[in-house]
Amino acid sequence: MKYIVLLGDGMPDEAIEQLGGKTPLEYARTPAMDFMARRGRLGMAQTIPQGFPPGSDVANLSVFGYDPASCYTGRSPLEAASMGVSLGPEDVAFRLNLVNLRRENGDVFMGDYSAGHISTEEGRELVLALGRELGSGEFEFHPGVSYRHLMVWRNGRDKLELTPPHDISGKRVQEYLPRGDGAEVLLNLMEKSQAILSGHSQHGRRLESGKTPANSIWLWGHGKAPKMETYASKFGLNGAVISAVDLIRGIGVYAGLEIVKVAGATGYLDTNYQGKAEAALEALERLDFAYLHVEAPDESSHSGSLENKIRAIEDFDAKIVAPISKEIKKFGEYRILCTPDHPTPLRLMTHTADPVPFFIYGGEDDPRGDVNGYDENSARKTGLFLSEGFRMMELMLSGEQR
Repeated sequence: MKYIVLLGDGMPDEAIEQLGGKTPLEYARTPAMDFMARRGRLGMAQTIPQGFPPGSDVANLSVFGYDPASCYTGRSPLEAASMGVSLGPEDVAFRLNLVNLRRENGDVFMGDYSAGHISTEEGRELVLALGRELGSGEFEFHPGVSYRHLMVWRNGRDKLELTPPHDISGKRVQEYLPRGDGAEVLLNLMEKSQAILSGHSQHGRRLESGKTPANSIWLWGHGKAPKMETYASKFGLNGAVISAVDLIRGIGVYAGLEIVKVAGATGYLDTNYQGKAEAALEALERLDFAYLHVEAPDESSHSGSLENKIRAIEDFDAKIVAPISKEIKKFGEYRILCTPDHPTPLRLMTHTADPVPFFIYGGEDDPRGDVNGYDENSARKTGLFLSEGFRMMELMLSGEQR
């Protein structure tokens, strides 16, 4: 038996007047997902437990089959694992975004949480410069992908209140600056970074080419190293993770899964869909399980682009779900779990903790008469609701039919 998770990050949304009262999932052309949702087991799952922040870290832990209440310590320790950065018991990891802050009439606003989706090469150049100027035995700066990077505070403090920058797009940042024990240290680093980044030669180059420059760092997603059971121990499976995002890869590292890196995987609309699909199928030739994550729908929502979100959903269906659902048949018995991690409504441009639609498909032929396709409303109407999102994995592995 082969198992695969196909995850379209942030796909669920609200009804949008511009789409005739449909959600982007309802409106988008998704024949592959619709076909399997009509024939498989369709329902809703609560991937964000009550009291937890609606982040991709918490939600993907649930989809992987882990109860966040038992293992969640923060986002950045997972990213550190993906990047090969070891954390001691008292070390604190922080997500470091390269951002663009906009100054207007004496106020400072979050202009762009991704610095114009800065390239990985340009991001690396800036983070290495930050490391040379601000790095020490206490603080380490590690380059990641695009705008997503890592800072480690050795023997640091973690009783802090930090805000994800994508939650405050266009808002005054003063109300969302670090608070708590150690906040003044982080504020000092952020202020020093602004002089370094604005004075870097890349700043002028991006302005001249009409691109948004990175002019500050933003620290968030902090935490210490978690303790997690491996997939071999928990489910008796070996497997692989395919994602452009260090967070997802980091969960895979703690789960004892193989991390497959695909050339051209960017975490955005221009990602290498074909390469990711081929990598997942190749992994299934050798292993029991694959987890394929696509970030583009979420990124489109964070930027508030309806056009891009619909495109991202349709690309996910046509370039990931369709070819994999066709080629996986060669393995004989298989199960596909297709789900988002959390909703990212365009109106809010950030995540919510609402349930998500999912389906599990294993080659069934007969369609259900009561299902229109794969979308939020169809999933609600089936009556299947998992109040603990991590049970989706158990449901897929059980092989229970609709």
